[in-house]
Amino acid sequence: VYSCCYLNRRLNQLSSHDPLWKRHCKKYWLTSEEEKSQRNQSWKSIFISTYSDLGRYIRYYATLKKAWDDLEKYLGQRCPRMIGSLKESVREEDLDAVEAQIGCKLPDDYRCSFRIHNGQKLVVPGLMGSMALSNHYRSEDLLDIDTAAGGFQQRLGLKQCLPLTFCIHTGLSQYMALEPVEGRNKYEIFYQCPDQLARNPSAIDMFITGTSYLEWFTSYVNKVVTGVYPIIRDQIFRYVHDKECVATTGDITVSVSTSFLPELSSVHPPHYFFTYRIRIEMSKDALPEKACQLDSRYWRITNAKGDVEEVQGPGVVGEFPIISPGRVYEYTSCTTFSTTSGYMEGYYTFHCLYYKDKFFNVTIPRFHMVCPTFKVSTARMETNHNEYAVDEDEDSTDTDEYEDRRRVLDIPAPSGRCPRHT
Repeated sequence: VYSCCYLNRRLNQLSSHDPLWKRHCKKYWLTSEEEKSQRNQSWKSIFISTYSDLGRYIRYYATLKKAWDDLEKYLGQRCPRMIGSLKESVREEDLDAVEAQIGCKLPDDYRCSFRIHNGQKLVVPGLMGSMALSNHYRSEDLLDIDTAAGGFQQRLGLKQCLPLTFCIHTGLSQYMALEPVEGRNKYEIFYQCPDQLARNPSAIDMFITGTSYLEWFTSYVNKVVTGVYPIIRDQIFRYVHDKECVATTGDITVSVSTSFLPELSSVHPPHYFFTYRIRIEMSKDALPEKACQLDSRYWRITNAKGDVEEVQGPGVVGEFPIISPGRVYEYTSCTTFSTTSGYMEGYYTFHCLYYKDKFFNVTIPRFHMVCPTFKVSTARMETNHNEYAVDEDEDSTDTDEYEDRRRVLDIPAPSGRCPRHT
């Protein structure tokens, strides 16, 4: 008995040893030394009090808290007004009330994120990224819990789906499936894509953007804080740049980044809309007499079937930019494919300003565009497929004639759909 008592006393002493709790506080709650000093509590007390509040989220809290902290720090230095749109955390009872309201359980990783920040106000720019073309603009807000609950869907096609984001210009949302119905996986995140050929309004295809809230949110944050998504005029633009997608001709370098636009795309009929952002830069070490002006463009566009279209035309975006040492010219354009992927390549023709009869071509590197994973509506699959015969031989289209007519850094916030030039 004495040995047991002694053993229990030693275990109690060991379990109360504060340095042991320090490790757990830092690992699970990201508690800093400064925060401990401000709270004036032992590490054990901090761990226990935090666990009593957030214990159900111990698997997710550190990952999501770090993501939020990294995002706030990064945006605080580059677009602080976006930080001002974030809302404070919500309470457990608030999340419980939403579950009772919608009649569905919220996943713990989603709940955990809202214990850190309750989304953002409905403002522009949105935290979840923007996209702009000459007459099309999208900026997605991360919805607060009450607004999300108000948009919870019970209609066919989006049954038991909760909106995570919303764009006030296009009405576009990313939804999370709270139950595995209508062909969706539980907690799958997607853009809705109405089947334009179906007579049934519940025929909604899906472009998949995530398999869980944790994966969806942290992967997005990683792209932002690592600079994969550029910050342009205080907005996050969801362009992706392939580091190998760069070509240098003499002193001029051309690089390309691309993005898929779900709101202008459809699965039925097959119409996949991409935008690309091109950067043309002359080396700052180039000689002054290397200054030149862009005259024309040539594109070779190839879809997944191997069909090729060639397009040639004057200038870009209606402009004939002059490139000189150290100068950068950027613009955006768009193209569509009737196949789920394709690529573009080509060249610009320049003439020298000092030797007006001297012309040369500058290579545009090949860049690939691939539609994200999508799922076909179960409502469509249950109907007669003969009703929806689709001609997939439609050519892709270069829309330089409708490219943004200003540099990408000066893009306004227009509305409406991007026109398609055939």
